[in-house]
Amino acid sequence: MSKRVDEDATPAKRYDIADLLRVMERLRDPNDGCPWDIKQTFTSVAPHTLEECYELVDAIERHDLPHVAEELGDVLFQVIFYSQMGAELGEFDFNTVVDVLVSKLIRRHPHVFANGDIEGRVTEGITTDEVKANWEAIKQSERAGKDQTGVLADVPVALPSLVRAQKLQKRAAGVGFDWPELQSVLLNLEGEIRELREALAEGDSDHIADEFGDVLFSAVNVGRHLGLDAEKSLRAANTKFETRFNAMEGQALTEGVALSNESAARLEARWRQVKEGQ
Repeated sequence: MSKRVDEDATPAKRYDIADLLRVMERLRDPNDGCPWDIKQTFTSVAPHTLEECYELVDAIERHDLPHVAEELGDVLFQVIFYSQMGAELGEFDFNTVVDVLVSKLIRRHPHVFANGDIEGRVTEGITTDEVKANWEAIKQSERAGKDQTGVLADVPVALPSLVRAQKLQKRAAGVGFDWPELQSVLLNLEGEIRELREALAEGDSDHIADEFGDVLFSAVNVGRHLGLDAEKSLRAANTKFETRFNAMEGQALTEGVALSNESAARLEARWRQVKEGQ
């Protein structure tokens, strides 16, 4: 039996960016808005922004596209939230955010937007390496305009440490301060590990912590020379460890034992078994 289609029916309205901006206004309305949203500040919202960004990355790496759409909405909401607070302070609003972003994108892509016009077309070709070089030159010019003349001036302190280490190294490499080849980077990492061993032999906790940090920094540098993202690589390693450890627990559970009651040798044997089975 065929389903009758009501020709008079109209599709449900899809909300747009104007609706989202209005929702945010209502949430922050001092008279009848949400008590939690009303009391928030830039500082109090910031941790939620980090959390939402990490949840988005997690969904992307799991290839869960429906969830990616949802998490993108949560990240967009953070932008809307800050824009509303900026408007209340008379500093900026959402339109300001969009204007600054579009202006920056056009300025940093002269190989796409001829004469700084969105519809301006550039006919000459350009390589990826040339794009990267021009991008860094333009950003350096922007930093100079903000009186941030230092090469490392605007690398955010709040970045995750692995990400920040890689950015610092990349900036320094941009002015020639870098190892010439991968072998030198590996030798430097081995040297840092040797210094960590020496610090351990001394037993000075501050020196140990300092040398351990140097080992991590050097390991990030190895990844950079290999063209790898340190943060992404460590997340993958975390996932791999978690998967293998869960498999160990599963094995033990089927045998009616707890990992905490097993010897180090037995745990190592389980680990090898799981690792070899993957």
